[in-house]
Amino acid sequence: MRRGGHEAPHDTPRHALADEAEGYLLAHAHRDQARREAEELCARMPWLTTAQAEEITGHYVRRRLDVTRELLRGTVRRAEELRQEYESRYAELRHTLLRRHAACACALLACAGGVSALAVLLTR
Repeated sequence: MRRGGHEAPHDTPRHALADEAEGYLLAHAHRDQARREAEELCARMPWLTTAQAEEITGHYVRRRLDVTRELLRGTVRRAEELRQEYESRYAELRHTLLRRHAACACALLACAGGVSALAVLLTR
């Protein structure tokens, strides 16, 4: 579901471009947040030289982005697993429902045939 409350196709170029732009903006916002956190950390260590503070900031940002990337990959993997589980369960439920409807239709036809045969016998 998209934000509008309706299902949107993800294979259209327009949606792919919008998703890519959103991802780009989120990645930059996350990187900026990591940089701010690193700068705050370095500010609490006044004995660091400028070069050391820049090195720590760069290392912190790279590490934070690596961790975030791994978390997102794990989330994507889990989402795919859940999607497959839900699709298989949906197919199973759909198959069961179809069998039950077919059984009910057969029973209904058998009853209608029985009533029809009884009506023919009673009219003789």
